Amino acid sequence: MALRQIITLPDPVLRRKAKPVTNFGKDLQVLIDDMIETMRAAPGVGLAAPQVGVSERLAVIEYAEEDEENEESAAEGAEVAPKPPKPKRLYVVINPEIIKASEEKVMGVEGCLSIPGLVGEVERHEAIQVKALNRHGKPVKLKAAGWLARIFQHEIDHLNGVVFTDLAARVWQPKEEVEDNV
Repeated sequence: MALRQIITLPDPVLRRKAKPVTNFGKDLQVLIDDMIETMRAAPGVGLAAPQVGVSERLAVIEYAEEDEENEESAAEGAEVAPKPPKPKRLYVVINPEIIKASEEKVMGVEGCLSIPGLVGEVERHEAIQVKALNRHGKPVKLKAAGWLARIFQHEIDHLNGVVFTDLAARVWQPKEEVEDNV
C-alpha cells in the first residue's frame, strides 16, 4: 500500500465524468488499498478515485454512525453511561448509482480534501439508497441516512465531475481554533 497524492482544484480530472470500472484485477485492488490508506492519512471520511488522479467510478468511505439516542439523552441533561464508540464501517463502492432519494433534504457543512481551506453549506437528501459493485465486482445495495448519506452523495458527485462548492449556498474559510493562553 502507498499514499497517493490528493489532487486539488483546478486540476481538470476533478471536473471530468469518471469512466465505469470494468477490470477488477490486481491494479484495481492496489488502487483501492492505496485510496483507503490515503483517506485515513488525510484524514478524511471519503475519497473518490478522481481525487487521486484516476478518472474511474470508484469511492471509498469510512464512517461510524453516531449514537443519536445517547446524544439526545445528554442534551436533555440525563446522566447516561457513555457507550463505547461505534466502530467505523468501511465501504468500497464501484460504479455507484443513487437509485432512491428521500424527498426530505437537509443543509449541512461540508469540506473536501481536494478543496483545502474551504467549507460550505450544501443541501443534500436526508436518506438515499445506492446500488454499486464491491471490490470483487459483486452487486451491493446500501441504505444510508444522515451524515453517511451526505458522504455518499459528496463522493458520487466527484465521480460526475461535481465538487461541493458547485452546490453550496455559501462557502467560507473556517476560522482556526484559538487556544486560550491561561
